[in-house]
Amino acid sequence: MPGLIGRKIGMTQIFDDDGKAVGVTVLEVGPCPVVQIKTAERDGYDAIQLGFGRVKDRKARKPAAGHAARAGLDHVPRVLAEFDAGSEAFELGQELTVDMFEVGSRVNVSGATKGRGFQGVVKRHGFAGGRGSHGGTSVLRAPGSIGAGTDPSRVIKGVKMAGRMGGTKRMAMSRMVIRVDAEKNLLIVRGSVPGARNNIVMVRPGR
Repeated sequence: MPGLIGRKIGMTQIFDDDGKAVGVTVLEVGPCPVVQIKTAERDGYDAIQLGFGRVKDRKARKPAAGHAARAGLDHVPRVLAEFDAGSEAFELGQELTVDMFEVGSRVNVSGATKGRGFQGVVKRHGFAGGRGSHGGTSVLRAPGSIGAGTDPSRVIKGVKMAGRMGGTKRMAMSRMVIRVDAEKNLLIVRGSVPGARNNIVMVRPGR
């Protein structure tokens, strides 16, 4: 079973059968039309290309419009992504919906984490910082020593330093499906998933 493309709506909480509050993430998943089918004979591997969302007609580029038209679509998807087709057979233009997931099953959700910009070592790596007294006002959030002296006279690779934080692809593994709303294309999973609200995510079957 392939996955689906979706959008993170946000987090909330629901109450289970025992009355305990459970933190969940609400995802808008699909419908995702099959835009292209790749085969091992022609492309070297088996996969399907799915689309999600819709680009305004006045903003759609002609190559993208032609690519979508070959699949029988009347619009250009905003996001395209490839998924492993497995042993299932698909047709161009076929729509895959959130119905493919069941309550109680597990899914893997991947997406880009929140971008934090350029950050120091205290926020980026959890450094404790320097002393706050006895003249230590200039070292409160300083990284401290970053390398050896004369030998080897350079900074060793991998030293934790200040730099760009966030905005990287991460995957939340084995999130349990709590609810499926086929009418609204909603998938509610237990726990958090990467990214901010409205972030594009890829939902694949987990275990």
